[in-house]
Amino acid sequence: QVQLAESGGGLVQAGGSLRLSCAASGRIFSIGDMAWHRQAPGKQRELVASITRGGSRNYVDSVKGRFTISRDNAKNTTYLQMDSLKPEDTGVYYCAANMWASLGPPSTYWGQGTQVTVSS
Repeated sequence: QVQLAESGGGLVQAGGSLRLSCAASGRIFSIGDMAWHRQAPGKQRELVASITRGGSRNYVDSVKGRFTISRDNAKNTTYLQMDSLKPEDTGVYYCAANMWASLGPPSTYWGQGTQVTVSS
């Protein structure tokens, strides 16, 4: 069974840093784009950052210059380094990935989410 598992969330003061990790496991043929989304209380889930297999990155404007997405293809893992955190970064962070787990088109898989809380 293919799954994604996030880790690294927690409570941090404003201005601090956290590093999230997301590891894919199971019978995986290949992984395409990987991404981090977040959902704040009472708000819709939003895309925070994405990275292609080749390393091209995109960020939502609110995190540019503060967050860095990366990946290790050999480990089937993506990371989100979050610096200069703000209270508005608080939310549940979800990892997502397009993965080929069998012959045929890829499917999008989601992790269970990890809570990030930034105190003022």
